[in-house]
Amino acid sequence: VYNLAAQSHVKVSFDEPEFTGLTTGLGTTRLLEAIRMVGLNCRFYQASSSEMFGASPPPQNEETPFYPRSPYGAAKVYSYWMTRNYREAYGMFAVNGILFNHESPRRGETFVTRKITMAVARIAAGKQKYLYLGNLDAVRDWGYAPEYVEAMWLMLQHGEPGDYVVATGTAYTVRDFARAAFDAANLNWEDYVRIDQRYYRPTEVDALIGDPSLVANKLSWR
Repeated sequence: VYNLAAQSHVKVSFDEPEFTGLTTGLGTTRLLEAIRMVGLNCRFYQASSSEMFGASPPPQNEETPFYPRSPYGAAKVYSYWMTRNYREAYGMFAVNGILFNHESPRRGETFVTRKITMAVARIAAGKQKYLYLGNLDAVRDWGYAPEYVEAMWLMLQHGEPGDYVVATGTAYTVRDFARAAFDAANLNWEDYVRIDQRYYRPTEVDALIGDPSLVANKLSWR
């Protein structure tokens, strides 16, 4: 059972905190309890998030204290501990994959990575004039989603359940990402990017950089 379901947009979680708690938090409990009640013999994967670390300084690994800075991050922390609790209380094969930002062309267009790349394409085609962004100094550890899904699968193939940080260990700012995207279209990003305060979070997460040493050593994932 792979539990990937959630209200997963951090900014939206500030606008819809109760709905985020019901889906991202309690949804996990409902699945775990359903498995327990019917006695289903299965392995359970919980999609935990780097947003759980929030304000804890990088690099973040499995021992880093959680300090969520959004309703989304707080709900994910709840799900993380419920997954561990069911593993320890009932002997369930339940794991947490603490995945840092993982991107692909399937990423929703309201997320900053796709928002940037879609805007670059539209600007290059003459269909859009400017790209409006929030905090350009936010640091993130971006990886490729298909490779991270392989890590999720590996966690459920292992002999015993555990919790793993999945990341690249590299750090780039939103500004770096925007510059690279505009460079790919031979455009100067500074000519097109504008700052809009609406896209700032009430509480910012300054830097998320993962340490994937454990998943590399135990599951041979890189």
